[in-house]
Amino acid sequence: MPSEFERVPVALRRTVASRANHFCEYCRCPEEFSPDSFTVEHIKPRQAGGETIAENLAWSCFGCNGRKHTKTSHFDPQTEQEVALFHPRQQLWSEHFSWNDDFTEVMGKTPCGRATVEALKLNRVGVVNLRRLLNSVGLHPPKSE
Repeated sequence: MPSEFERVPVALRRTVASRANHFCEYCRCPEEFSPDSFTVEHIKPRQAGGETIAENLAWSCFGCNGRKHTKTSHFDPQTEQEVALFHPRQQLWSEHFSWNDDFTEVMGKTPCGRATVEALKLNRVGVVNLRRLLNSVGLHPPKSE
């Protein structure tokens, strides 16, 4: 099993960031305006046998990465059932999430989406404030939504 502190090769890191258009694949925060650094996140954690390959990596802001850590499931607050968290390589963001009316909050549309919003705290105060500011100057939501 790889060391927890094994570095992701620079070329792979660039591929993951580029594939995500430099947005967090969970909260959709743009890297360009984030106060924190972004990182490569192992969707299936290394501790659970997750590999450091493109298919298991997501581009993530520090806030989402830190909250996800080694989680792969969480309770859906609506059904109270434990469900798998959003998997950016296997699922489409728009199928599990939407924006509220003023585009400041991520809304979970499915059990997976609701559990991910809750587990990763996708509507943290700082991220909501950033979305509000970026929306006011036409830079939010990301064009892919």
